[in-house]
Formats: sequence, C-alpha cells, structure tokens
Amino acid sequence: MRFVATGATHNQGNNNMNHDQLAELLAGIAKSQNAILDAIDRANPGFKATHLTPVLNVAANMRAAEPRLVDLPSRVLMRYQGRAAVDLDAIRADLDRLIPG
Repeated sequence: MRFVATGATHNQGNNNMNHDQLAELLAGIAKSQNAILDAIDRANPGFKATHLTPVLNVAANMRAAEPRLVDLPSRVLMRYQGRAAVDLDAIRADLDRLIPG
C-alpha cells in the first residue's frame, strides 16, 4: 500500500506502509476513539448501549458477510467495545484479504 504525503507548498515524498503498520495504526485510532466514548458514557451513563451501539453496527455494515475496506475502521472500534482484547493478527488478516498484494 502506498500513501503519498503532499503539502500546499512542498512535497514530502512517498511513504510506504505495510499491513502490520496499518493494523497498528487502525487499532491505535480505535483505542483513542474508545477513550472518548468511555468519557462520554461516564458523563452520560447508558450512551454506549442506547446510542452508540446501534449506529456503530450500521457504520460497520455488520449485516454484510464480506465486509468492505470502508467498514474495517468501524469494525475495529466495535472490537474495542467488547471485553476481548483487540487482536492485531485479525486486523492484519482483514487487511490482507481486503488489500491484496
């Protein structure tokens, strides 16, 4: 996977990111999002169960048997909502399936 960083005044060059790094980045972003959601739930008990879970299920496209790449970030965040630890190998496997090569 190739990401190109560009700026309005100068080009910083090409950055290559492998699936391991992308899996860690997705997990880290979801972890920070989860911290925000935990804070909201503490201030407003029941927020996650009442408001977040139904909307996140739609965003993650949970009805689809084969999720798309666009569904993956929401699915990673959903994994943080559960009690099980987030598995980087599972995220990496999803990335390998969704981004061949």
